[in-house]
Amino acid sequence: MARKQGSHAGITGPKVQDAALRLFAQHGYAAVSMRQIAAEVGVQAGALYNYTADKQSLLFDLLRGNMTELIDALDAAALTGTPLARLDAFTRFHIRFHLPRRDTVFLSYMELRNLTDENFAQIAELRRAYEDRLEGILHDGVASGDFTVPDCRVATLGLIALLTGITNWYRPGGRLTAAEIEANYCTLVCQSVGARLA
Repeated sequence: MARKQGSHAGITGPKVQDAALRLFAQHGYAAVSMRQIAAEVGVQAGALYNYTADKQSLLFDLLRGNMTELIDALDAAALTGTPLARLDAFTRFHIRFHLPRRDTVFLSYMELRNLTDENFAQIAELRRAYEDRLEGILHDGVASGDFTVPDCRVATLGLIALLTGITNWYRPGGRLTAAEIEANYCTLVCQSVGARLA
């Protein structure tokens, strides 16, 4: 269906995604209707279908967009140096990327179950691609003798869960600053892989 002249697709499209993200995070995917999303954006419910095929597509696009942005940002960071230096840099990167994205993190973990099998497989592939970058650092550290890790895959999943979990409890203005939390977590991560700290 062609859009009417004067339609602001570049503005309304992102507003639809922002509204869906906010509502899914607040109420859960299953409880949110397309009508609610439309009301949040300020358009008629039927107009949403100019910007998305359906609610499932909205959820998938949000999760895929986040994972793609995450992987691209990590690759752009071009972590270099010793395995310990790369692990420290990965830890800081992961925290800085995820802290401002609490709603997206919540969706990425709690709403995967609502994806179709095909959509889930695509998100799982992207998640694995991100995890592989950390797992590669751990393998290099074990090979160099810098890390003591009995199973790099298990350690990878555990570390990512540890780091992402910060979004569940951290609030600005608390006892520790974001930088202090980051430093604490870098120490925790290094100790968890048996790295000797300077």
